[in-house]
Amino acid sequence: MSVNTKKVRGRRKVSYGTYDDLLADLATLASGPTEVLGNWSFAQICRHLAVALNGSIDGVPFRASLPMRIMATLLMKKRFLTKTLPAGFQIPVTAKAIVEPGDSVELQEQLTALREAIERVKTDKTRARHPFFDELTTEQWDQFNLRHAELHMSFVRPAVGQ
Repeated sequence: MSVNTKKVRGRRKVSYGTYDDLLADLATLASGPTEVLGNWSFAQICRHLAVALNGSIDGVPFRASLPMRIMATLLMKKRFLTKTLPAGFQIPVTAKAIVEPGDSVELQEQLTALREAIERVKTDKTRARHPFFDELTTEQWDQFNLRHAELHMSFVRPAVGQ
């Protein structure tokens, strides 16, 4: 049964100023048992974030329609670069197959993939066109990536009693 992530209570308040903040949070969570409050496991979240980070450099094989891109740029871009993304945001069906993680993912493997993707975006300043906001600077992409990570990582917390 799917969880309505808009209504999940008990999520962590997460704020990342840099990719190093994200790496530190990953290290803390990876050091002990965790629980997740949404629909994806910690491993699936790591996989999703790694795919998204690599996609910010390599590009992704989908693009929102022109009206959606115009609307997103005018109405959502500033918020999505400066504030944690809202839970429950539905991406287009065409994008789901690319960015949604599979069921069989192993945590240590996905932690490694995410750490490698973080190191890659820290060192490679190439950025692709954003599927909703079109052209973003490297700094804007980095802010978006960190806001995106805040959203997903807020659903992961140390297991109760830890």
